[in-house]
Amino acid sequence: MEAIGTLSGGIAHDFNNILFPLLGYAEMMKEDLPKNSPLHDSVDEILKASLRAKDLVNQILTFSRKSDHEIKAVRLQKVIHEALGLLKSSIPATIEIRTEIDPNCNMVLADPTQIHQVIMNLSTNAYHAMENHGGQLIISLEQGEIGANNDLKEHDMAIGSYAILTISDTGAGIEKKFLEKVFDPYFTTKEIGKGTGLGLAVVQGIIKQYKGTIDISSNLGKGTKIRVFLPTLEKEIFEPTFDVDVPIKGGSERILIVDDEKAIVTMEKKMLQRLGYDITAFSESLDALEDFKKKPDSYDLVLSDMTMPNLTGMQLAKTIKSIRQDIPFVICTGFSDQINENNIKELDIDAYVSKPVLKSEIAFLIRKLLDAK
Repeated sequence: MEAIGTLSGGIAHDFNNILFPLLGYAEMMKEDLPKNSPLHDSVDEILKASLRAKDLVNQILTFSRKSDHEIKAVRLQKVIHEALGLLKSSIPATIEIRTEIDPNCNMVLADPTQIHQVIMNLSTNAYHAMENHGGQLIISLEQGEIGANNDLKEHDMAIGSYAILTISDTGAGIEKKFLEKVFDPYFTTKEIGKGTGLGLAVVQGIIKQYKGTIDISSNLGKGTKIRVFLPTLEKEIFEPTFDVDVPIKGGSERILIVDDEKAIVTMEKKMLQRLGYDITAFSESLDALEDFKKKPDSYDLVLSDMTMPNLTGMQLAKTIKSIRQDIPFVICTGFSDQINENNIKELDIDAYVSKPVLKSEIAFLIRKLLDAK
């Protein structure tokens, strides 16, 4: 697991550096297209695919425990929809995917990436059970009450309201003698190369940490049904949405950009110049520092990569802050386990964002820091 974690961190860093210009140029292309251009749909698909790839990288980091879990109110309907988008592209046409989703099911408190992982894991198991002969994969979501008299006493569930996520298949089924073992780590009935036996153990661990439970029933030759119970929140929590028609606020301040990836430097420069900012950009951190030393009062904000040769983003921040403590310094990183929300102040960094970042997000952060200054 340690080796996988190290590998996934490297993959995340490099892959996010590739995604960032892809996402940035697609956004700028969309801005340049006439409103009635038929190319808008194509660019939207590029943007969706880029953001989906970003989410997949986050899943890799979560699996390797290199991503902080973001516990928040989650609308399961949305996570299921996102998972279905991935499933439909990977499951053969011989397997029909059916959904029965209650749009009124209340939110749950969880990490959306982990819930996505649960759905993908259980659905993949169902797919493997039907791989040879095809069948139906049914994903349903409903809200139910667990009272004193329920059929889940053995799970020691608390009385209350639950979101019930059910994933069932019409596949080979599981023998009764194996049902008690399916959640044991490394236990698997799959052939070599199809599974490690860790999937259901991981799923059960995720569900238990959110005070939920998982229940399985199966008949040999008739399929398997797995129910996931998660406690629902009593009140709906407002989810802010981003309106693409709201203009992004720019400015005329002077920004120093530093990133050893030349494609990112060029893209960031073009993106922020469109918002009115005066940009000076470097792909060598030592050159950027030398320029800053010559004219420290010529800049209003620094936007820097984290992992760079000669001087890292943290080292650059420390040196620049020693010259001018008041200048806002932002780290924009593909991946780093050295920086998080808790230690940015200790590192003399004002904010950090993870690549790839949307134009609206980076513009909002820059404006917030400059206005505060």
